[in-house]
Amino acid sequence: MAVIPCPSCPTRILFPDLIAECPFPLRFNVHCEAASSESKVWLMSGCKLTKRKRAAFHGLKGGLLTAMCYPCADYEQFRVCCDWINYLFHLDNICDEMDDRTTVTTASEIIGALRDPHAFRPSSAVGRLTQSFWSRLSARASPGARRRFVETFELFFRAVAQQARDRESGNIPDLESYIAMRRDTSGCKPCWALIEYANDLDLPDWVMQHPCVRGLEEAANDLVTWSNDIFSYNVEQANGDTHNMIVVVQTQEQLDLQSAIDYVSALCLGCITRFQILRDALPSWGHVIDNQLATYVDGLGDWMIGNLVWSFETERYFGRAGGQVRAELAVLLLPRRK
Repeated sequence: MAVIPCPSCPTRILFPDLIAECPFPLRFNVHCEAASSESKVWLMSGCKLTKRKRAAFHGLKGGLLTAMCYPCADYEQFRVCCDWINYLFHLDNICDEMDDRTTVTTASEIIGALRDPHAFRPSSAVGRLTQSFWSRLSARASPGARRRFVETFELFFRAVAQQARDRESGNIPDLESYIAMRRDTSGCKPCWALIEYANDLDLPDWVMQHPCVRGLEEAANDLVTWSNDIFSYNVEQANGDTHNMIVVVQTQEQLDLQSAIDYVSALCLGCITRFQILRDALPSWGHVIDNQLATYVDGLGDWMIGNLVWSFETERYFGRAGGQVRAELAVLLLPRRK
């Protein structure tokens, strides 16, 4: 007789097929190989990584993610975007090890480099990396894109500081609070400013602040981050990390693990529907702005499908078994590390 495992003690978890449900075309930047190699050298020569972290960095495949998310950027723009993505993941790894005080210190160093790139003298490796990519990005980005990048990067650090406080106290926020915080800890908002940069867009503030545009950005952010919480859950739970939507839903809704994953999966599908409805509801602001905005919205779509595909290509979540996990949509639950 077959033994049915207790749902509260699962041995594997099942994933939704979000790629099949995502209707946006997968595009790829032709400059990926050359720029990715240069970007790896840039980051590894700019900061000291242990042997283990260097291996993880190679397995990240940040250049591949960049190629799928900024498919139309020219070589110069694509290289800057590559540097940003590699830098962002490096920063994310650093932030995971920070407390509230260290986060504030790092934020001051980075924001100082962004606010005054020529006069500021960074005292850390991450500050020097910031100054390097920002000097190149700001040379071609529109004033609006530059301002949105800096403002949203500041929001990132505020949210990361709150995440550090929650980690120290063991606090698990309610779902509404988590969603608001996750939209900033994801780092997606500065990535949206890079869509403007990578496509030479100059969109006015009153267009970017329109509720439909804001809603499209949130829908894209939510799909990227909530699906990331699904795919990264296994590794994170093994490390005892609770900053994950699955944990929040389990706690708030009193669900078992698979039911919580199914719950978040349904919310992810809702993001795609929400995005399509808002895109169809966009008003017209004339030929020039409409064309630029269409490019921007396509860029959000590139991120939505590109991040889903990359999640199974990177070694960050499933090691070298990403292809198998994508085919089977299931993974064995990892044991907790001591």
